[in-house]
Amino acid sequence: MTRTVALPTGVTLQYIERGKPSGLPVIFLHGVTDSCRSFEPLLERLPETIRALAITLRGHGASSKPEDGYRYVDMAEDLRAFMDALRLPAAVIAGHSMGSMVTQRFVTLHPDRVVGLVLMGAFRTIHRHAGVQEFWDTALATLTDPVDPRLVREFQESTLARPVPPEFFEIVVNESLQVPARVWRQTFNGFLQTPDFSEELAAVEAPTLIAWGELDAYASRADQDALHRT
Repeated sequence: MTRTVALPTGVTLQYIERGKPSGLPVIFLHGVTDSCRSFEPLLERLPETIRALAITLRGHGASSKPEDGYRYVDMAEDLRAFMDALRLPAAVIAGHSMGSMVTQRFVTLHPDRVVGLVLMGAFRTIHRHAGVQEFWDTALATLTDPVDPRLVREFQESTLARPVPPEFFEIVVNESLQVPARVWRQTFNGFLQTPDFSEELAAVEAPTLIAWGELDAYASRADQDALHRT
């Protein structure tokens, strides 16, 4: 079931909900330029005992696209407001890629709202990340609307380690095409400019699962090991 919720942070977020309202709440946060629809194949496989809530973060998909506010902390505060709106005292937070960074920022700010973490394809930090910096320099620094569909398709293809169903890939591409050039620029610039805050995770006591694929060309094994140690 796809819904929207208006938040006091000034944005309206799209989200998908599946499972029993009385189930364990698990909130899914997507990667950059993706949306809640990226989790559709996963949600179909979850038991009804999980109340799954996949959010489309600000600037993405059918959610609001404000002029600014694309740092991890901004999205983390949207998450807090989302949980307040749905009267969720706490939840398992599962973040992928950019969503993993929002998850990490959220748990350092609001540890009492988290009963567990799942970090998928996670980064310790994207501050001064060489690969992201290269993408910024070559493609994003001068990006304008309308965003070239070829850039979007090539970006999404670069995230695949193996083929996915063509119809699902087209959904992902079409969702990414809804992201304005300014959101691409501000989000990636935020990645590069936000200092490493991973040491703050040492205070986190919530059970945490780190899920990583050895063919991941973006998030490194070294980052997973550093997160695990912290």
